[in-house]
Amino acid sequence: MSLDLSRCVSNSTIEEAIKNQNDIALVLSKHIFSKAKHSNAIFSPASIYAALTLAASGPTNGSSLVSDEIVSFLRSPSIDELNAIFSEIVSVVLADRSANGSPKISSVNGVWVEQSLQTDPSFKDLFENSFKARFERVDFRSKAEEVRIELNSWISKHTNGLIEDVLPPGSVTHLTECAYGNALYFKGKWKDSFDKSCTSDREFHPLNGTSVSVPFMSSYRKQYLQAYDGFKVLKIPYRKGSDDTNRSFSMYFYLPDKNDGLDHLVKTMASTSGFLDSHVPSWKVSVNQLRIPKFKMDYRLDGGKVLSELGLRSMSLYHKACVEIDEEGAEAAAATFVLATTTSSCYMEPMIDFVADHPFLFLTREDKSGTVLFVGQIFDPSNKSS
Repeated sequence: MSLDLSRCVSNSTIEEAIKNQNDIALVLSKHIFSKAKHSNAIFSPASIYAALTLAASGPTNGSSLVSDEIVSFLRSPSIDELNAIFSEIVSVVLADRSANGSPKISSVNGVWVEQSLQTDPSFKDLFENSFKARFERVDFRSKAEEVRIELNSWISKHTNGLIEDVLPPGSVTHLTECAYGNALYFKGKWKDSFDKSCTSDREFHPLNGTSVSVPFMSSYRKQYLQAYDGFKVLKIPYRKGSDDTNRSFSMYFYLPDKNDGLDHLVKTMASTSGFLDSHVPSWKVSVNQLRIPKFKMDYRLDGGKVLSELGLRSMSLYHKACVEIDEEGAEAAAATFVLATTTSSCYMEPMIDFVADHPFLFLTREDKSGTVLFVGQIFDPSNKSS
């Protein structure tokens, strides 16, 4: 990897940290997708990571339980190293350089603290300067519902209106002491767009034995595509500006050979350390046919249950994400809130087909650092919400 994030920490430390992040993202995928029960689902590891890092750095009210749990979960040796890496990712990987043709990226952080809570002034400095986060004192005690509405409006504003009501009624109460939020927005155009005249309705095969007719995009260009034992990986790069030499975003599609092979593939990905880095198509190959369905969907995650199973029991997490892909590119958004309360290598065929007409997994990733922004699964592209 050649991404320079070394202002505060070494390149080897950054590489190890992002490798750990990616492994955690795939473990989360396994847990989240198993609960989705063969429905479309998407979430943002990058957004969850951001909100958890903010929470780990927040006021402890005399207890370091939340901070210790998060640092352990994110596989970081210390809160200081976690903060340093997060600060670099915010300033480099998630910086917006869309003015010159790169993907539009907005990653905004915020911290809301109960106004009666006594905190060290250094917290405000850390959040505003190191994390570029909004820091605000609010009245959770008597205006919890008004604060909830304010936080949801903040999310909507910073996700281009794509994410609404990430915090449901009753989630913010008079017992809430801190809310740590992240809003992530991404919109990128493919480096090589699909010809709309080649898009046509074809059959997609869910796991219930039926089929649905949906628009499939097609291409006969050479592609970054590689076949592995039991699945194929397709990489579609996003367009980038001439001055954006330090980053390269792509969307990856993971297509099992068997129609019902996605569950097994997700488990394999989650149990194999370094899976993403070791399964990246390195060169373009000729294809007989490439067909990918257009899709649009959103997903709400009750992250508290998932995190509790993974060892994070001292907080509530709310998360919502959405994505749409078409011939021009992809648009996605995600929002995460963590609430703290007073109580808590192989052979390549010369020609390969990639026909995604059965359930598959996809993700958006920044290739030079390896940072994963979004992960999702498609079981029925005709279903726009879950």
